[in-house]
Amino acid sequence: MTKNYCGYISIIGKPNVGKSTILNHILGKKVSITSRKSQTTRNNILGIKTVENKQMIFADTPGMHIKSPKVMNKVLNRSAQSLIDDSDIILFVVQRLTLDEQDMSVLQKLKEAGSQVICVVNKVDQVDDKNKLLPMMARLAKEYSFLDIIPISALNNEGIVELEILIQKYLPENDHIYGEEGIQGAHKDLFMITELIREKIIRMLGDELPHDTFVQVELLEDEESIIKIHSVIYVVRDSQKQIVIGKGGGTLKKIGQQARIELEEYFGKKVFLKTWVKVKKNWNTDSDYIQSLGVGGSYES
Repeated sequence: MTKNYCGYISIIGKPNVGKSTILNHILGKKVSITSRKSQTTRNNILGIKTVENKQMIFADTPGMHIKSPKVMNKVLNRSAQSLIDDSDIILFVVQRLTLDEQDMSVLQKLKEAGSQVICVVNKVDQVDDKNKLLPMMARLAKEYSFLDIIPISALNNEGIVELEILIQKYLPENDHIYGEEGIQGAHKDLFMITELIREKIIRMLGDELPHDTFVQVELLEDEESIIKIHSVIYVVRDSQKQIVIGKGGGTLKKIGQQARIELEEYFGKKVFLKTWVKVKKNWNTDSDYIQSLGVGGSYES
């Protein structure tokens, strides 16, 4: 009788080291937004991949902001910490040739939990001489008893197959949790809508607008030939509302157009997207309100 293997894998690291890109390449689909701006991922997204008798259940965490005083970041950190404690395998992601204070703080959390960890050195395409990676990998080996250390370039899809083979190697023997039909549900669609809209905001306005935006879907109607979506972009101040709207509504129109294109790819049909901007002062300093919106919660894909 064939043995089955199944485990939860969390992707942990400081902000903007490429965690979402790694997950997207392994799963072969877009389940988590990617951006050059840090702190773009706000929810623990479960992505499931089953290869014959081995099932990998991935959680892409928000970047851990060690010792940050912001309420939002405290919520994100609690979310990431809970995944460390509950995972069978951790992918600890660092980048290029340096380990800074944030990296070491995240690693300390892993040491305290005694986690099973694969260390992933990402963005090695930005290293001109790969021999320069050897001292870095030697230092990592001294810092912790990793299951393995693997250099990759998630952006160029280099080393992703080898990383997936490593993950499968260390999966615990368990029955599969999810069937072949995978996971469906309106909550997944709602999450993807809000994240794709917010991704466009961050990419277009990241230098001008702090991460004080939140998107909610107020209407989602799936008709035979078209999907109708009404969404609201919440900001903290009136001045931010004007930035998002832009002169003559131009910025908001571009955000909507870019989001609609990807939403049509996601749903596989025409999308009518209507978006408004509203001010809700101090929403990002109220931890109860933040969590009521689903920030730091779990979504399955």
